[in-house]
Amino acid sequence: MEHQVLRDPWGIPHLRAGDPRALAYAQGRVTALDRAWQLEVERHRAQGTSASFLGAEAVDWDRLARRARLADTARRCHANLDPDTADWVAAYVDGVNAGLAAGARRAPQFTATGLTPGRWQPWTPLAVWLAHHILFAGFPGKLWRTEVARHLGDDAVGHFATDGPDTSGSNGWLLNGARTATGQPIVAGDPHRYIEDPGIYQQIRLACPAYDVVGLAVPGVPGIAHFGHTGPVAWAITNAMADYQDLYAERLRRRADGTVEALGPDGWRPAEAHVETIEVAGGDPVDVEVIETERGPVVIGGPAPSGGPATPDGPAGGPANPDGPAGGPANPDGPSGGPDTAVDPDAEPVVSLRYPPRVRGDLGFAALPALLAATSVADVDAACDHWVEPVNVVLAADTAGGLLHRVAGAVPVRDPANGRGVVPAWEPGHEWRGWHDLPRADVADVAVMANERGISAPLGVDFAPPYRADRIRTLLTERADWTASELTVVHTDTRLASAESLLAPLADLTGLSPDAVALRDRLLGWDRRMRADSTDAAAYAAVRAAVVRRLAAHPALAPLTEVPRRYPPLFHPWLGLVSKVGFALENLLRADLLPAADRADALRAAVEEVAGTDPVTWGELHRLAPWQALPEPEREWPGLAGDHDCVLATSSVPGVTHHCFRASAARYVWDLTRRDHSRWIVPFGASGVPDDPHQRDQLPYWLRGDLIPVVTDWPRLTEEHDDTDQ
Repeated sequence: MEHQVLRDPWGIPHLRAGDPRALAYAQGRVTALDRAWQLEVERHRAQGTSASFLGAEAVDWDRLARRARLADTARRCHANLDPDTADWVAAYVDGVNAGLAAGARRAPQFTATGLTPGRWQPWTPLAVWLAHHILFAGFPGKLWRTEVARHLGDDAVGHFATDGPDTSGSNGWLLNGARTATGQPIVAGDPHRYIEDPGIYQQIRLACPAYDVVGLAVPGVPGIAHFGHTGPVAWAITNAMADYQDLYAERLRRRADGTVEALGPDGWRPAEAHVETIEVAGGDPVDVEVIETERGPVVIGGPAPSGGPATPDGPAGGPANPDGPAGGPANPDGPSGGPDTAVDPDAEPVVSLRYPPRVRGDLGFAALPALLAATSVADVDAACDHWVEPVNVVLAADTAGGLLHRVAGAVPVRDPANGRGVVPAWEPGHEWRGWHDLPRADVADVAVMANERGISAPLGVDFAPPYRADRIRTLLTERADWTASELTVVHTDTRLASAESLLAPLADLTGLSPDAVALRDRLLGWDRRMRADSTDAAAYAAVRAAVVRRLAAHPALAPLTEVPRRYPPLFHPWLGLVSKVGFALENLLRADLLPAADRADALRAAVEEVAGTDPVTWGELHRLAPWQALPEPEREWPGLAGDHDCVLATSSVPGVTHHCFRASAARYVWDLTRRDHSRWIVPFGASGVPDDPHQRDQLPYWLRGDLIPVVTDWPRLTEEHDDTDQ
């Protein structure tokens, strides 16, 4: 298909074509040339085949992808696309297939792993989107809440209620014209996700006679979903922290003929079941039984083979009962209610997952071409009516004065218990009963979204503390003449208000050594800014980590130390006690879950421990640790400023590691006055090709908090000519 590829000085692709379909083809093809390795990794992850070239470490993910039926769900959702959207997605896939071979020749990872580029199917972009977001809403957190309630009681669950290292979040804000120097709105922010190399977001421009859009695309997915600027209108999102995925404790049994049944509110019903094989590079193949009940796919555990032990892909636990559900005899004739269906807390967990795209057969892809064609807030609003997954808070503004602040996505209506933890599949009352009407709010002069309890509060359970949102709002309302270039001071703010929860009790400590007194006084006088060059910030983080480890070792929490062993390793980040204590530290320091004297002893011992160490800077401890499908051996990544509750949100896991694995996956400022006054940045660069000049040329700017200009003047771009798809 005829199109033009032009590049700005940062290698960012600017694409021109005669119509939207030709443009989608161009986007797929240029993405394959720039990101072939990344695209093929994501395709295989979505299909549950990544262990075939990445080895045994990828088996856990592949098992989840198959058991959750990601590829099958993608096919189902693709089959339900309207014809125009399906044709547009097909054009993108055609472009990917046209560019993959040439892109693979540029990527040495293919040779290193022996991977040969495959062929993308029409539904593959939907599968890639699902794979990125199946854990986005953090459904494994329900496993944690269930275990806390089981071991410590229902009242203890709230003490751990906070977003943690596993939850993807974001900052976003909208300034109306009264707060800007030009009188036109500005939309800005930064998505916080696991930092991946190559990055999750691709800077791109898509232009045809119907529209001209700049924004951040997801490689492998057509269009510009989350952050875009069409000229007359701009939009951005954050994670709404909504609860829209449910986990059900299942009772399964295998009949003599090998078929599987599941116990529901109306008794035993057939479950779909088949076995798939995961090929493993350098290892033996792994068989996975894929089971789906009337609730959804079983993602943890399973029934025993006829007359045999528990299935090999299930978590460790007690022996299975081949004639009935684990933990008790079967009740083949009736629904729940008798003692034979009571939950055995020590039995091997068997858990199914219910998630909206699987239920609806809709992933919301109709929103993507509609967003590209948007010229007003009303258009963005209408496009977001199609949105399904993930559930987002949306901000938008247009040049005519339109402003938008709403939630977009699909959130089921069901019993509140479904949101608190794993619910019994055999009890009535836990079914889904339609879909929520999603909240929206008027915008005054400033709107802020930072995963806190904002307009999406009725839809969720765990939210981020208010520190980031409060700080952004304070900074923005200090002046009324903001320009796009000046908003980096908001993106990079390092004040850590949550530090007070740890520092305030330090002032009352007695019995400290002279060195510990000196450290305490330093910390009480510290400016609460997590600067990379700050030794006080590093000392605070070290004390925090030492307190976390001591509280996690408290006998009262001992029952939670064994929780991860009950579940597959993939879910352990949501279930590790030390990390949970680290992100709930503020609650645990003031709650009566642990005795006050023991909390004071933990603080005292932590200060004494750190007082005896040599000073270092926060940047020496807090180093970037991006995820790579093939990690670079012995690479020393740079140190970072910021912390989890700073606006500059660079997350480590207190008590586990100071290294940072989640941070700003991009930063953007969309100026509605002139689009070429807008700014953006990604952590690495436009190219995913090793040693390409644009592979990591943006990293120094990202580290400093700088943004690069959005170039929209065509004569300033360089046209690219090649014959790679011939």
